[in-house]
Amino acid sequence: MSGPQCCSNPPTINPTAGAGHVEKFAGLDSYLTGSPHSKLAILLVSDIYGYEAPNLSVSLGSDTVCPLLLRNLADKVAAAGYYVVVPDFFYGDPYNPENANRPLPVWLKDHGTDKGFEVAKPIVEALKSKGVSAIGAAGFCWGAKVVVELAKSRLIQAAVQLHPSFVSLDDINGVDIPIAILGAEIDKMSPPELLKQFEQVLTAKPGQVDSYVKIFPKVSHGWSVRYNIEDAEAVKAAEEAHQDMLDWFAKHLK
Repeated sequence: MSGPQCCSNPPTINPTAGAGHVEKFAGLDSYLTGSPHSKLAILLVSDIYGYEAPNLSVSLGSDTVCPLLLRNLADKVAAAGYYVVVPDFFYGDPYNPENANRPLPVWLKDHGTDKGFEVAKPIVEALKSKGVSAIGAAGFCWGAKVVVELAKSRLIQAAVQLHPSFVSLDDINGVDIPIAILGAEIDKMSPPELLKQFEQVLTAKPGQVDSYVKIFPKVSHGWSVRYNIEDAEAVKAAEEAHQDMLDWFAKHLK
């Protein structure tokens, strides 16, 4: 899950990048985009690098603002007619791979996915209180585990996991809402063999829970939100995953 930093000479990350804005939502700083009057909402749950993570795979000049790819994706989802919330589940403390004194296992003790699920509950309630009639959620890596917990609890109406981490067969067995799982061919966290097992569990469910499992060739864990924007093939693969996500929500959120 770790990767190189955005830039060798890190530029300023523009916190206002994107069409939306940051404000408190259910007590969390959140990037909000799209019409607040939409009856359909999407919750995007980030990976360990947080809700304002820049592109971690391309070096840019020191005077260049890093693209906030998750926020760009949020804007793309909002343009399809949804109200989109991207919360800061880590309270300003995303994982920093350069901090040798706080390796990932230590960081995860403070920011476990179980805590993320508890934090997500009031976000869902806040959306419902705004009059939202259907909620979808997409999670990336760490966020996929949070989303599967929301799905198991039936707090959302449709789920998408992108390069999931920490998700087990038992988790998938507990899901009975529409769920799409988009994985990478090169992924030690959720290898294709595990995703095939997820698919078998889902297709064997009574009642025919609608599900979709797709493994993207030649890409690595994190490819949908951490990629080189100058690499045409990387951009193409990410955009294909984004469209699959949008298609899934269009099918299942009414």
